[in-house]
Amino acid sequence: MPELPEVETTRRGIAPHIEGREISEVIVRQPRLRVPVPMDLGERLVGARIGELSRRAKYLLVPLSGGDALGGTLLWHLGMSGSLRIVRIGELPRKHDHVDLVLDGGAILRYHDPRRFGFVDWLVDSPERDPRLARLGPEPLSEAFDGERLFALSRGRRVAVKPFLMDNAVVVGVGNIYAAEALFMAGIDPRRAAGRISRERFDRLAAAAREVLAAAITQGGTTLRDFVGGTGEPGYFKQRLNVYGRHGQPCRRCGAELRLVTLGQRASVYCPHCQT
Repeated sequence: MPELPEVETTRRGIAPHIEGREISEVIVRQPRLRVPVPMDLGERLVGARIGELSRRAKYLLVPLSGGDALGGTLLWHLGMSGSLRIVRIGELPRKHDHVDLVLDGGAILRYHDPRRFGFVDWLVDSPERDPRLARLGPEPLSEAFDGERLFALSRGRRVAVKPFLMDNAVVVGVGNIYAAEALFMAGIDPRRAAGRISRERFDRLAAAAREVLAAAITQGGTTLRDFVGGTGEPGYFKQRLNVYGRHGQPCRRCGAELRLVTLGQRASVYCPHCQT
Protein backbone atom coordinates (compact mmCIF):
# COMPACT_ATOMS: atom_id res chain seq x y z
CA MET A 1 0.00 0.00 0.00
CA PRO A 2 1.39 3.45 -0.86
CA GLU A 3 2.24 5.16 2.43
CA LEU A 4 3.12 8.78 3.15
CA PRO A 5 6.58 8.75 1.48
CA GLU A 6 5.11 7.16 -1.66
CA VAL A 7 2.32 9.73 -1.81
CA GLU A 8 4.76 12.59 -1.21
CA THR A 9 7.05 11.17 -3.90
CA THR A 10 4.08 11.12 -6.27
CA ARG A 11 3.19 14.73 -5.40
CA ARG A 12 6.73 15.91 -6.06
CA GLY A 13 6.93 13.91 -9.28
CA ILE A 14 3.72 15.15 -10.90
CA ALA A 15 3.59 18.73 -9.57
CA PRO A 16 6.01 20.33 -12.08
CA HIS A 17 4.05 18.80 -14.96
CA ILE A 18 0.52 19.77 -13.94
CA GLU A 19 0.63 22.93 -11.79
CA GLY A 20 -0.63 25.92 -13.77
CA ARG A 21 -1.97 23.68 -16.54
CA GLU A 22 -5.53 23.80 -17.87
CA ILE A 23 -7.60 20.62 -18.06
CA SER A 24 -8.87 20.14 -21.62
CA GLU A 25 -10.52 16.72 -21.24
CA VAL A 26 -11.43 14.17 -18.57
CA ILE A 27 -11.59 10.48 -19.51
CA VAL A 28 -13.16 8.06 -17.03
CA ARG A 29 -12.81 4.43 -18.12
CA GLN A 30 -13.84 2.87 -14.83
CA PRO A 31 -16.00 4.93 -12.44
CA ARG A 32 -16.50 2.12 -9.91
CA LEU A 33 -13.67 2.89 -7.50
CA ARG A 34 -13.89 2.74 -3.68
CA VAL A 35 -15.72 6.04 -3.91
CA PRO A 36 -17.52 6.19 -7.29
CA VAL A 37 -16.11 8.84 -9.60
CA PRO A 38 -18.57 11.80 -9.63
CA MET A 39 -20.71 11.63 -12.75
CA ASP A 40 -20.22 15.34 -13.45
CA LEU A 41 -16.44 15.31 -12.95
CA GLY A 42 -15.70 16.09 -16.59
CA GLU A 43 -18.21 18.93 -16.69
CA ARG A 44 -16.64 20.52 -13.61
CA LEU A 45 -13.01 20.10 -14.58
CA VAL A 46 -12.77 20.95 -18.27
CA GLY A 47 -11.45 24.49 -18.56
CA ALA A 48 -10.22 24.58 -14.95
CA ARG A 49 -6.63 25.43 -14.10
CA ILE A 50 -4.61 23.42 -11.58
CA GLY A 51 -3.08 25.23 -8.63
CA GLU A 52 -0.33 24.19 -6.21
CA LEU A 53 -0.59 20.54 -5.17
CA SER A 54 -0.50 19.63 -1.50
CA ARG A 55 -0.69 16.48 0.59
CA ARG A 56 -2.53 15.71 3.83
CA ALA A 57 -1.64 12.32 5.30
CA LYS A 58 -2.02 9.93 2.33
CA TYR A 59 -4.38 12.21 0.42
CA LEU A 60 -3.35 14.38 -2.52
CA LEU A 61 -5.17 17.71 -2.82
CA VAL A 62 -5.44 19.27 -6.28
CA PRO A 63 -6.87 22.83 -6.12
CA LEU A 64 -8.65 24.15 -9.19
CA SER A 65 -9.82 27.51 -10.44
CA GLY A 66 -11.78 28.71 -13.43
CA GLY A 67 -14.21 26.83 -15.62
CA ASP A 68 -17.04 25.22 -13.66
CA ALA A 69 -14.64 24.22 -10.87
CA LEU A 70 -15.15 27.55 -9.07
CA GLY A 71 -12.38 27.07 -6.56
CA GLY A 72 -13.02 23.42 -5.70
CA THR A 73 -10.47 20.74 -4.89
CA LEU A 74 -9.85 17.21 -6.14
CA LEU A 75 -9.19 14.79 -3.29
CA TRP A 76 -7.14 11.85 -4.54
CA HIS A 77 -6.29 8.67 -2.61
CA LEU A 78 -4.11 5.93 -4.09
CA GLY A 79 -5.69 3.12 -2.08
CA MET A 80 -3.67 -0.10 -1.87
CA SER A 81 -2.28 -0.30 -5.39
CA GLY A 82 -2.90 3.04 -7.09
CA SER A 83 -0.43 5.31 -8.84
CA LEU A 84 -0.52 8.61 -10.71
CA ARG A 85 1.80 9.01 -13.68
CA ILE A 86 2.52 11.62 -16.31
CA VAL A 87 2.20 10.27 -19.85
CA ARG A 88 2.18 11.93 -23.24
CA ILE A 89 -0.94 12.32 -25.35
CA GLY A 90 -1.19 9.31 -27.66
CA GLU A 91 0.21 6.78 -25.18
CA LEU A 92 -2.30 3.95 -25.10
CA PRO A 93 -3.87 3.15 -21.71
CA ARG A 94 -3.01 -0.09 -19.95
CA LYS A 95 -5.40 -2.36 -18.16
CA HIS A 96 -6.49 -0.70 -14.89
CA ASP A 97 -5.79 2.84 -16.18
CA HIS A 98 -9.10 4.25 -14.94
CA VAL A 99 -8.97 8.07 -15.11
CA ASP A 100 -7.12 10.55 -17.33
CA LEU A 101 -6.84 14.32 -16.91
CA VAL A 102 -5.75 15.59 -20.32
CA LEU A 103 -3.83 18.87 -19.96
CA ASP A 104 -2.90 21.64 -22.31
CA GLY A 105 0.69 21.27 -23.40
CA GLY A 106 0.41 17.62 -24.39
CA ALA A 107 0.55 15.77 -21.06
CA ILE A 108 -1.92 13.46 -19.31
CA LEU A 109 -2.23 12.78 -15.59
CA ARG A 110 -3.19 9.08 -15.58
CA TYR A 111 -4.57 7.13 -12.61
CA HIS A 112 -3.79 3.40 -12.47
CA ASP A 113 -5.33 1.17 -9.79
CA PRO A 114 -5.58 -2.63 -10.20
CA ARG A 115 -7.49 -3.17 -6.95
CA ARG A 116 -9.69 -0.06 -7.28
CA PHE A 117 -9.41 0.75 -3.55
CA GLY A 118 -8.37 4.33 -4.29
CA PHE A 119 -10.58 7.19 -5.42
CA VAL A 120 -10.81 10.69 -6.83
CA ASP A 121 -13.52 12.85 -5.31
CA TRP A 122 -14.69 16.43 -5.75
CA LEU A 123 -14.76 18.84 -2.81
CA VAL A 124 -16.59 22.14 -3.07
CA ASP A 125 -16.05 23.29 0.51
CA SER A 126 -12.71 23.77 2.23
CA PRO A 127 -10.83 20.44 2.40
CA GLU A 128 -10.22 20.79 6.14
CA ARG A 129 -13.97 20.51 6.68
CA ASP A 130 -14.20 17.15 4.93
CA PRO A 131 -14.75 14.41 7.55
CA ARG A 132 -11.97 12.33 6.03
CA LEU A 133 -9.48 15.09 6.87
CA ALA A 134 -10.99 16.93 9.84
CA ARG A 135 -9.95 14.49 12.58
CA LEU A 136 -6.45 13.71 11.38
CA GLY A 137 -3.46 14.20 13.65
CA PRO A 138 -0.41 16.30 12.76
CA GLU A 139 1.99 15.60 9.93
CA PRO A 140 5.00 13.58 11.17
CA LEU A 141 7.51 15.97 9.58
CA SER A 142 5.88 19.04 11.13
CA GLU A 143 6.79 20.79 14.40
CA ALA A 144 3.43 19.70 15.85
CA PHE A 145 4.66 16.11 16.07
CA ASP A 146 7.14 15.30 18.83
CA GLY A 147 7.81 13.04 21.79
CA GLU A 148 5.79 15.25 24.10
CA ARG A 149 2.65 14.63 22.03
CA LEU A 150 3.24 10.89 21.95
CA PHE A 151 3.85 10.78 25.69
CA ALA A 152 0.76 12.84 26.53
CA LEU A 153 -1.59 10.83 24.31
CA SER A 154 -0.23 7.49 25.48
CA ARG A 155 -0.85 7.92 29.22
CA GLY A 156 -3.10 5.15 30.48
CA ARG A 157 -3.15 3.39 27.10
CA ARG A 158 -2.68 -0.37 27.06
CA VAL A 159 -2.52 -0.63 23.28
CA ALA A 160 0.84 -1.77 21.91
CA VAL A 161 3.08 1.07 20.81
CA LYS A 162 3.17 0.06 17.14
CA PRO A 163 -0.59 0.36 16.46
CA PHE A 164 -0.57 3.46 18.69
CA LEU A 165 2.03 5.06 16.39
CA MET A 166 -0.03 4.04 13.35
CA ASP A 167 -3.20 5.72 14.67
CA ASN A 168 -4.00 8.65 12.33
CA ALA A 169 -5.50 10.58 15.24
CA VAL A 170 -2.08 10.49 16.93
CA VAL A 171 0.02 11.26 13.86
CA VAL A 172 -0.76 10.76 10.18
CA GLY A 173 1.04 8.69 7.63
CA VAL A 174 3.21 6.41 9.79
CA GLY A 175 2.08 3.15 8.22
CA ASN A 176 3.17 -0.40 8.83
CA ILE A 177 6.52 -0.25 7.05
CA TYR A 178 7.76 2.98 8.59
CA ALA A 179 6.39 2.29 12.08
CA ALA A 180 8.36 -0.96 12.15
CA GLU A 181 11.52 0.77 10.98
CA ALA A 182 11.15 3.71 13.39
CA LEU A 183 10.63 1.40 16.38
CA PHE A 184 13.75 -0.53 15.41
CA MET A 185 15.78 2.66 15.11
CA ALA A 186 14.50 3.83 18.52
CA GLY A 187 15.17 0.43 20.12
CA ILE A 188 11.56 -0.06 21.28
CA ASP A 189 9.76 -3.41 21.30
CA PRO A 190 6.61 -2.95 19.17
CA ARG A 191 4.62 -5.09 21.64
CA ARG A 192 5.27 -2.79 24.60
CA ALA A 193 2.19 -0.97 25.92
CA ALA A 194 2.23 2.67 24.80
CA GLY A 195 1.33 3.83 28.32
CA ARG A 196 4.45 2.21 29.76
CA ILE A 197 6.95 4.06 27.58
CA SER A 198 8.89 6.98 29.01
CA ARG A 199 9.00 10.51 27.65
CA GLU A 200 12.69 10.07 26.78
CA ARG A 201 11.97 6.99 24.69
CA PHE A 202 9.08 8.72 22.93
CA ASP A 203 11.46 11.57 22.08
CA ARG A 204 13.70 9.01 20.39
CA LEU A 205 10.75 7.42 18.62
CA ALA A 206 9.46 10.72 17.23
CA ALA A 207 12.94 11.59 15.97
CA ALA A 208 13.31 8.12 14.45
CA ALA A 209 9.95 8.36 12.68
CA ARG A 210 10.91 11.71 11.16
CA GLU A 211 14.32 10.37 10.09
CA VAL A 212 12.89 7.21 8.52
CA LEU A 213 10.16 9.06 6.63
CA ALA A 214 12.51 11.78 5.39
CA ALA A 215 14.98 9.15 4.16
CA ALA A 216 12.19 7.23 2.41
CA ILE A 217 11.01 10.38 0.63
CA THR A 218 14.57 11.10 -0.48
CA GLN A 219 14.85 7.54 -1.84
CA GLY A 220 11.51 7.82 -3.66
CA GLY A 221 9.50 5.57 -1.36
CA THR A 222 9.49 1.81 -0.93
CA THR A 223 8.73 -0.44 -3.87
CA LEU A 224 6.40 -3.21 -2.69
CA ARG A 225 4.54 -5.02 -5.48
CA ASP A 226 3.63 -2.30 -7.99
CA PHE A 227 4.28 1.16 -6.55
CA VAL A 228 5.93 3.70 -8.84
CA GLY A 229 6.27 7.44 -8.41
CA GLY A 230 4.75 10.15 -10.54
CA THR A 231 7.29 9.78 -13.33
CA GLY A 232 7.03 6.00 -13.45
CA GLU A 233 10.21 5.35 -11.48
CA PRO A 234 10.20 2.85 -8.58
CA GLY A 235 11.21 3.75 -5.04
CA TYR A 236 14.44 2.42 -3.58
CA PHE A 237 13.97 2.62 0.20
CA LYS A 238 13.26 -1.13 0.30
CA GLN A 239 16.98 -1.67 0.00
CA ARG A 240 17.43 0.06 3.38
CA LEU A 241 14.75 -1.78 5.38
CA ASN A 242 16.13 -3.18 8.64
CA VAL A 243 13.19 -5.26 9.87
CA TYR A 244 10.08 -4.99 7.69
CA GLY A 245 9.64 -8.15 5.60
CA ARG A 246 12.84 -9.71 7.03
CA HIS A 247 11.51 -12.10 9.72
CA GLY A 248 13.75 -15.11 10.21
CA GLN A 249 16.76 -13.22 8.87
CA PRO A 250 19.62 -11.92 11.03
CA CYS A 251 19.40 -8.43 12.50
CA ARG A 252 21.68 -6.08 10.62
CA ARG A 253 22.80 -4.57 13.93
CA CYS A 254 23.38 -7.54 16.27
CA GLY A 255 22.87 -10.69 14.20
CA ALA A 256 19.96 -12.06 16.26
CA GLU A 257 17.12 -13.73 14.35
CA LEU A 258 14.30 -11.29 13.65
CA ARG A 259 10.89 -12.35 14.97
CA LEU A 260 7.38 -11.93 13.59
CA VAL A 261 4.29 -11.05 15.64
CA THR A 262 0.80 -9.77 14.79
CA LEU A 263 -0.25 -6.45 16.32
CA GLY A 264 -3.51 -4.77 15.45
CA GLN A 265 -4.03 -7.36 12.70
CA ARG A 266 -0.77 -6.31 11.04
CA ALA A 267 2.44 -8.29 10.78
CA SER A 268 5.31 -6.77 12.73
CA VAL A 269 8.95 -7.79 12.61
CA TYR A 270 11.37 -6.83 15.39
CA CYS A 271 14.72 -7.74 16.91
CA PRO A 272 14.35 -9.37 20.36
CA HIS A 273 17.84 -8.19 21.31
CA CYS A 274 17.92 -4.60 20.04
CA GLN A 275 14.29 -3.70 20.84
CA THR A 276 13.19 -3.80 24.48
